[in-house]
Amino acid sequence: MENQSSYTYDVIQVCLLAGKVMLQNGGETYRVEDTMTRIADACGATNSNSYVTPTGIFFSLEGPEPSKTQLIRISERTTDLDKVTKVNSISRRISSGDLSIQNAHIELDRLDKMTERYTFSKQLIAAAIASGCFLIMFQGSWNDFVPAVLAGGGGFFSVNFFNRLVPIKFFSEFLASFVIGLLAVFFVSTGLGEQLDKIIIGSVMPLVPGLLITNAVRDLMAGHLISGLSKGAEAFLTAFAIGAGIAIVVSFL
Repeated sequence: MENQSSYTYDVIQVCLLAGKVMLQNGGETYRVEDTMTRIADACGATNSNSYVTPTGIFFSLEGPEPSKTQLIRISERTTDLDKVTKVNSISRRISSGDLSIQNAHIELDRLDKMTERYTFSKQLIAAAIASGCFLIMFQGSWNDFVPAVLAGGGGFFSVNFFNRLVPIKFFSEFLASFVIGLLAVFFVSTGLGEQLDKIIIGSVMPLVPGLLITNAVRDLMAGHLISGLSKGAEAFLTAFAIGAGIAIVVSFL
């Protein structure tokens, strides 16, 4: 009986940890619940209950001796789809019997503690180049490519800098878009840039909450109304912050 209770506890911890890693790194709500259920089923716990929101995970197992419902609080979320893919891989290995529940917990714990694959400098360079490429995609002039790269890089640096000073997402995104607007106006006023609108559009694209919008729609389509609406609201606030920062700069022209 004691061994059974210990095994049940291990299964719950693995399911919660897998859900935590996925949710913190951009996984959809329905995918998190499906992965946790599959892991529990593979371990013989066919009557599992999971309830996932963007800020928390509830999970319990039913049986002759139902487990206590456990909760994990999700306070920080980022985007690292590589971790989501690796959790799915671990889940499939558990289902196929190639990975024990104890080893799965070790791998998930290591994955959870893993730092970002790319340094901030690499992310900054990628965001800057992407800004220039978005400008061209929106039919901007090649003469504005460098200003868009500089403004986009400045905005990406600003959002990370302000987020460390004041960990309020809306505030950091608002100030970052404000910086982008100032840089774009500066480049155009000094003759280094030509099309103000195209420079701004290309530069703010790295800040646009594309993954949030996608996940919100997919969660709504899967029937997870609370998660879909909350993610949609978060995406709306981000878009509003970006628009407000640019609008303030443009209104003073």
